[in-house]
Amino acid sequence: MYDVLIIGAGVTGASVARELSRYNLKIGIIEKENDVANATTKANSAIIHAGYDPKPGSWKAKLNVEGTAMFDKLCEELDVPFKKNGSLVVAFSEEEMKTLEELYENGLQNGVQNMHILNAEQTKELEPNLNEEINGSLYAKDAGIICPFILTVALTENAMENGADLMLNQEVVDIQKENSNFKIKTTDQEFESKYVINCAGVFAEEIYSMVTETDFEIIPRKGQYFVLDKEAGDLVNTVVFQCPTKMGKGVLISPTVHGNLLVGPDSQDIEDKQDIDTSKDRLDFVREAAKKTCAEIPFHLSINNFAGVRATPDTGDFIIGESDKVKGFINVAGIESPGLSAAPAIGKCIREIVEELHGGLKINDNFNPKRKKMVRFEELTPSERAEIVAQNPDYGRIVCRCELVTEAEIVDAIQRKAGANSIDALKRRVRTGMGRCQGGFCSPRVMEILSRELNIDMCEVVKDSPNSRILTGMTKYSREEC
Repeated sequence: MYDVLIIGAGVTGASVARELSRYNLKIGIIEKENDVANATTKANSAIIHAGYDPKPGSWKAKLNVEGTAMFDKLCEELDVPFKKNGSLVVAFSEEEMKTLEELYENGLQNGVQNMHILNAEQTKELEPNLNEEINGSLYAKDAGIICPFILTVALTENAMENGADLMLNQEVVDIQKENSNFKIKTTDQEFESKYVINCAGVFAEEIYSMVTETDFEIIPRKGQYFVLDKEAGDLVNTVVFQCPTKMGKGVLISPTVHGNLLVGPDSQDIEDKQDIDTSKDRLDFVREAAKKTCAEIPFHLSINNFAGVRATPDTGDFIIGESDKVKGFINVAGIESPGLSAAPAIGKCIREIVEELHGGLKINDNFNPKRKKMVRFEELTPSERAEIVAQNPDYGRIVCRCELVTEAEIVDAIQRKAGANSIDALKRRVRTGMGRCQGGFCSPRVMEILSRELNIDMCEVVKDSPNSRILTGMTKYSREEC
């Protein structure tokens, strides 16, 4: 019997779980995928927005500004890569300069600080590689970049260290309210809880419909991206946006915290909520749209393309709160951009709702806000590397040459709470396969380590989902085995 059951282990569900783990509550997290951060969270722009864009008075505005202010402390506690590198919204005409003024005034109403309207010359001083046609920009100093899947893994890991349970590969198929509790049925288990928190992303509408008639619609909106090699990572210093439209913040160019360059996304309403295929025509659109900002983007250095589906609500705002039809059922739905920025503040908001429903919450005296730091061998100095290899020789065994990831780092990522259980899970945690060769060199060795550490046969090692096995059997045997 749980006090709180959270459906969905994206960044929102993980933020809620970590915040609630500060209190004496029995918390469960149900996720239908084989890992956390395995849907919208793993496929977004990885930006912590300043907060000038949302409509004043909206959930988006309030929680964006509050959440962004929390990231310095949060990322220090959880050992998550985060960089405040600022953002620019660039204008290409006098008309768009008026839009920047509107965004600036909007930001002031939302409580955003450290914003400036820059002219063309000032903009080029910050970003010398942008096109000459730019008239000016809105500079927001407090915007930043982050790794969303490392953040979600860290939030989940810390929540589990403080008592929360994580159940993967558990797709919810039915929810029944019986007396004052909920019975939640998944594909192969049943759970009971006092409260249910619906953080199911693009499927939040379907989850809510299991308990009552829905009063909102989630529209799946797909965006496609280019990831460029680290050789292109210094093309821009800040996150560079074009002026926003009704479809979103437009095609952006941004460095990543790991040194790559990200370009995208487009914006396309789709019907299939699981459609994450990329397409040539839409990627061509992204390529051409981005050239408006910078004509010299080295797309020949592209090492990967990907697509993500965001949960766009028909209400135009985040949907947050207890259902007025089903007591104890809390919706956290329609968390599109700036959902990543707002996630820590959403966690606090849901904690306040649970506290009121529960009649107060008792502090978890054993709560530890910090997770054990991860060794990132690539970032160490030569002397630090020598010292740690002397302590553990596995740090001297380089598995992923592109990202300089060692066997010891891989083993650590597998053994932690919410540990890696697949090739892609390791990719998200320690970046094996994220580099120029995209796993062409390191994947066989990664599979061997997964097999050994999880005590499973090599043929049981999966790329991502339980059905994504890579090997079917031996093709060659030793003389002794014949």
